[in-house]
Order: sequence, then C-alpha cells, then structure tokens
Amino acid sequence: MSSNTADLLIEATRDLLWERGYIGTSPKAIQQRAGVGQGSMYHHFTGKSDLALAAIDRTAEELRAAAERQFAAPGTAVERITAYLRRERDVLKGCPIGRLTQDPDVMSDPALRGPVDETFVWLRGRLARVLAEGRAQGEPDVAALDPDSTAATIVAVLQGGYVLARAADSTEPFDQAVTGVLGLLTGPPPTDRD
Repeated sequence: MSSNTADLLIEATRDLLWERGYIGTSPKAIQQRAGVGQGSMYHHFTGKSDLALAAIDRTAEELRAAAERQFAAPGTAVERITAYLRRERDVLKGCPIGRLTQDPDVMSDPALRGPVDETFVWLRGRLARVLAEGRAQGEPDVAALDPDSTAATIVAVLQGGYVLARAADSTEPFDQAVTGVLGLLTGPPPTDRD
C-alpha cells in the first residue's frame, strides 16, 4: 500500500465532501472515486471520519497557502487584498471550507470542525495583519479602518458572495459583493466636477 493510495483516497474524499457533504460521502463512494478497495482504505485510515479529517486538513492547508501568496506579495494592503478577492475561484461550487459550515455532521464533530474554524480564524487574522501593515505604512485607503472588524467584514462578504452566487446560479452576485467590499476599502471613486 503506497502513499499514492492514501493521496487518491484523500483527493476523492475532498471532492465528495465538496459535492455531497459529509453524510453523502460514503466509504463506498470514496473507494469508487479513488479506484481502490476497502482493504486499501482501512489500511491507511481508521474510517470515514479519519479520512474526512485528512481531506479537510489538506483543503484548509491549500486554501491558506493560496491566500498567503496574495497576502505576502508586494503592493499596498488594498492591492494585496484585491488580488486575493479577485483570484480565480470556482464560485458556483462555493468555498470548500465555507460549505462545510453548513454540514451539521461536520459542525457537530469537534475534530472535523477544528480545521474549518482554524482556517477562518487564520484568514481573519491574516487579513487584519495586512490591513495593519497598510496603516503602519501610512496608506490612506486603510488609515481609518479597524483591521479586525474590517477583516471580519471581508470574510463575511466573500462567504456571502458564494451563497448569493449559488442561489442565483450566476457568478454576478459574487462579483458584485467583491466589488462592493473593495469600494468600501478604497472609498468612492473620484467624480468629475465640471
């Protein structure tokens, strides 16, 4: 049994959790998606919960790494946050971590809920640090903003944008939400006073 088999199982579980949620992700469906047998699954994982935790952990790590690429890049605070909010996403599928908050089986299990909560705590904290860096550098767009509450607002708008997009079956509400929160960060556009 190779680590490749474990990776196949984790990736299959990630996909199924995103598509079907925890309750809809059966061990049989995982094995079929991964193309492995029951023995291989239980060789690497103690059961569905153990495998789901590995899948959620990997998803959370990848989301944090992807966000960190924008947050650590050169530029002003608003430029880095804009890059994060405007990066390519599968909007209509929703956030793979945010969707788990709607799954009662994940939220009722402290082990499975842990990486979900940790990811959102990290994201709010990292956004707050980006905003605080901008304030410390004297960037006018963020000078008057409270970093913690603004970071919480950005995360709420982003997650709400996913929900609105899924409800409308269109990316337009997500794009509008992102444009709106960026407008709040940068203030109103200049107007011509002729």
